Amino acid sequence: MASDVNDITIQYEEEDQVLVKELDKEILTKGAWATIIFRYQNWSRAKNEFAKEMFTIRRYQKRDGEYLPKSKFNISSADQAKKIIATLDKWVGTGTK
Repeated sequence: MASDVNDITIQYEEEDQVLVKELDKEILTKGAWATIIFRYQNWSRAKNEFAKEMFTIRRYQKRDGEYLPKSKFNISSADQAKKIIATLDKWVGTGTK
């Protein structure tokens, strides 16, 4: 794993083939616990191309100088992402609870 939060990635390769391509990331929180949202694509062996964009929110805990993965939430579709955004905007964007 990484010792610096900026070096955390979900990009994954096997035998020089990228299987998980990280497109972007945003570090939401830093410190002993880090929260990062990633935009990524998985490689589809059947189609021989990258699948649709996906999103995941991951939490990492820093122990002994290294960030270790602790939890994740995968956003299953762009539609689900839009609903999450709309709900959060309703709750915190307007200042009402």
